[in-house]
Amino acid sequence: MLRKLPFVLLRLTGVPFLFREVLQKNKVSIILFHDIDPDIIETYLRTLIPRYNFISLQDYISAREAGTVDELPPRSMIITLDDGHKSNYELKPLLEKYKVPATIFLCSGIVDTNRHFWWKHETGGEYGREHLKSMPNQEKLEVLKQFGFEVTKEFGDRQALLKSEIEDMEDMVDFQSHTVFHPILPMCTDEEAEWEIAQSKKDLEEKYGFSINTLSYPNGDYSKRDIELARKAGYTCAITIEPGFNSADTDLFRLKRAPIRDGADVNELLVKASGVWWYLRKMVGQ
Repeated sequence: MLRKLPFVLLRLTGVPFLFREVLQKNKVSIILFHDIDPDIIETYLRTLIPRYNFISLQDYISAREAGTVDELPPRSMIITLDDGHKSNYELKPLLEKYKVPATIFLCSGIVDTNRHFWWKHETGGEYGREHLKSMPNQEKLEVLKQFGFEVTKEFGDRQALLKSEIEDMEDMVDFQSHTVFHPILPMCTDEEAEWEIAQSKKDLEEKYGFSINTLSYPNGDYSKRDIELARKAGYTCAITIEPGFNSADTDLFRLKRAPIRDGADVNELLVKASGVWWYLRKMVGQ
C-alpha cells in the first residue's frame, strides 16, 4: 500500500492527464518492460490504448529520417522490452489481439541457449546486484564464477527466448540489439565494449536475418565511448532509460524511455507513462 499510495494520489490530482494532453501530445513516448506477466500487460494495454496511439520504433526512426515526425499520431507511444526473457513469447497473442507493435531488445549470446542472465544468478554476502553492477566487468565475472556462473555456461533450464519463438513473433515484434551478454558498458574495457556492441548486431543479423539498427544500452548505462562504438558498428540509434519524451530533435543515440516496473498497478503505469513521476524525481534531485 505504501508503494501504491503516491501513484493513486498523483493520478487523482489530474496532473498525469495534463502531462499527456499537453507535454506528450506532440511527442513520442517510449516505455520499457522486462519479464512481464501476460495478464498484467493485457491490463496495461486496455488502459493505454484509449489514451495513446501505439506506433513501432521503426515508424519513429523512419519519420526521423524523412523529417516527418510532426506527422506521427498525437500521443504516440512505443512499447519496448529488454533482454529477451522466455516469458515474452506469451505476449504474442495479446499483441496480435490488440494490434500493438513492440520492440524486444535481445542479448544475442543468451537467446536460443540455456545460458542465464548474470543478474538472476544467486550470489551471497556483499555481492548483491547493485554492487555487481558497479564493478569492472572482468572483476564482476570473476566474482560470479565463484558462485558457479559463467556467461557461456549451459544450465539445466533456459531463461531466454528460443530461435523458433523469436521467428514466430516477427509479425508483431521488431527485434533489436541489447549486446551479447548484457554487461554494464561503462564498466567494460574498450575492447569488451566494442565486441559486445558490434558482435550482437552481427549475431542477430546473421542468425535471424534481421536488420539491426538500434541498440538498447544494458541497464541504461552508457558513455560517450559507447555512443561512438555504436555509430562505428553501424547502428542508426540507441536507447536509454533517461526520462523524457522524444521529438524531431532528440539525440538519436540518447533516445529517452520510461521504465515501468513489471508488477506495477494501473495508477503507477499511468503516472510513469505520462512522465509525471520522473519530473517530480528530477525536481527533488533524485
